[in-house]
Amino acid sequence: FKMNCIVTGTAGFIGSHVSERLLKDGHTVIGIDCFTDYYSRDLKQKNLSLLQGKERFTFLEHDIAVAPLEKLVSSADYIFHLCGQAGVRASWGADFEIYTHHNILATQRLLEACKGKKSLKGFIYASSSSIYGDAEAFPTREEATPKPVSPYGVSKLAAEHLSYLYGKNYGVPTISFRYFTVFGPRQRPDMAFNKFIKAGLSRGRITVYGDGEQTRDFTFISDIVDAHVLAMGSSRFGEVYNIGGGARTSVNRVLDILQGLGCQFEISCEETQKGDVLHTYADIAKARQFLGYSPKVSLEEGLKRQFEWQKSLAAGL
Repeated sequence: FKMNCIVTGTAGFIGSHVSERLLKDGHTVIGIDCFTDYYSRDLKQKNLSLLQGKERFTFLEHDIAVAPLEKLVSSADYIFHLCGQAGVRASWGADFEIYTHHNILATQRLLEACKGKKSLKGFIYASSSSIYGDAEAFPTREEATPKPVSPYGVSKLAAEHLSYLYGKNYGVPTISFRYFTVFGPRQRPDMAFNKFIKAGLSRGRITVYGDGEQTRDFTFISDIVDAHVLAMGSSRFGEVYNIGGGARTSVNRVLDILQGLGCQFEISCEETQKGDVLHTYADIAKARQFLGYSPKVSLEEGLKRQFEWQKSLAAGL
């Protein structure tokens, strides 16, 4: 069956990939983005240009925290709520207001508009592994007590709770995905891999926070996209799922792989940043069991694909 889908954050890294896949699968997509200034609008326009002009794709420039939404969501079968203000390190101080606006208020308004919409079959919310903070056990299960250590993590957890309570009280069919460090082509320029590769292509300098032995569960973009498609077949709502790559790797190991691909950089070390956690590692057993989720792209393969993408971007291809 072909579905009517709304994708918020359609011009972003994950949103553009999810939108592309939905169109490829024959669904209709209304893509929404408000082009926050967290990184260059040009890059988002580039992502968007891959979607615009395609049959069954409509783009709307809206800030969903203030835009009228009732009519917009009335014909939606699925809503993929992927927009938000990203960035752990930028979420302190006065800037927290940006996070409450784009991550909490925007989510609440979208959920409010979905109340009583009988045609809605699924509302998939993009949460984050940041909600766990310094997790108490690895791999981390969904039942672990969330203790975010950054204001960003707090804002993502608040929106996750909103998704749950609108499901509980109003029957909005919500599912929350806790993404673990997503990478691949179109990755945001503020993210570590993008910075490492960019510097590696021009023999530049990179900054490693701490000793580089911190580990992350890195998840390739196509695996993240698969999870969203699998969610369309689920009828278990009010659930949260870890979506990870299924392994954890140190930053130093990542740098070794990149150097093997031809990256050359100077490394300077700085102290660990506030809000950064030491380790993340997803237990993905629940997503495997109930969604049939199974990550397919290894870190090495994924890094190679991102490296090739950034190389062609740098060459202006």
